[in-house]
Amino acid sequence: MIEWTIRFALKLLETCRDILPIAATITGFQLLVIRRPLPHLKKTLIGFLYVLLGIAFFLEGLNMALFPLGSLMASQLTTPEFLGINPLAQAVSWQTYSWAYVFAASIGFATALAEPALLAVAVRAEQISGGAIRSWGLRIAVAIGVGFGLALGTFRIVTGTGLYYFIVAGYVVVLIQTLFAPKMIIGLAYDSGGVTTSMVTVPLVTALGLGLAQVIPGRNPVLDGFGLIAFASLFPIIAVLAYAQIAHWLNKQNLPSKH
Repeated sequence: MIEWTIRFALKLLETCRDILPIAATITGFQLLVIRRPLPHLKKTLIGFLYVLLGIAFFLEGLNMALFPLGSLMASQLTTPEFLGINPLAQAVSWQTYSWAYVFAASIGFATALAEPALLAVAVRAEQISGGAIRSWGLRIAVAIGVGFGLALGTFRIVTGTGLYYFIVAGYVVVLIQTLFAPKMIIGLAYDSGGVTTSMVTVPLVTALGLGLAQVIPGRNPVLDGFGLIAFASLFPIIAVLAYAQIAHWLNKQNLPSKH
């Protein structure tokens, strides 16, 4: 208990150091540029305290649970005993790691739905669009994109294919979709790629990628372990643009024809 308390106190000090520039910037602009006192000073200070404690507890939770859990799942899904292969085999087919793809897709879908940043964006998008963009539909589309992206990224780690092939091809698809997608959804679709790489998704995705690269023969964690987050950012854009295009096409089909 004493050891954990010391470790948490150090984590809290690190969090204070990281949050200090944000607080200094906001306070400086409020007092020196806008030249007005901070409104609701007591509530603001209490809010900052909650932020500090929340981030510190979250970071400690990452080290205690999410990072070890992601690495553990990656190692368990790729053991020769689980895969039913000869431990001395030099070459293993990419189809052998099918459960790793399923796990990556499932964890990507689940973490995207649980992402607070995505929930906030989806709710605001529905409010501003007057219901034209459904919050739940947007979240499902993003979650499907993250799940597919992580499954494809896991395939890249297993096969050792260069990251740039997938990223370049993916952004070519995005550019083509952008030309034909409804204008009101384009900015939201691009933002959807960013909100998925936040506090829930990133730790598990990073742990999964590094864990896979450590246990799959011939992979280097530095070269092959990173890059999954790029897939988690790119494919939600494709998914949201596709969702908007399909919804737009269905609305056209349902409109009564004019004679």
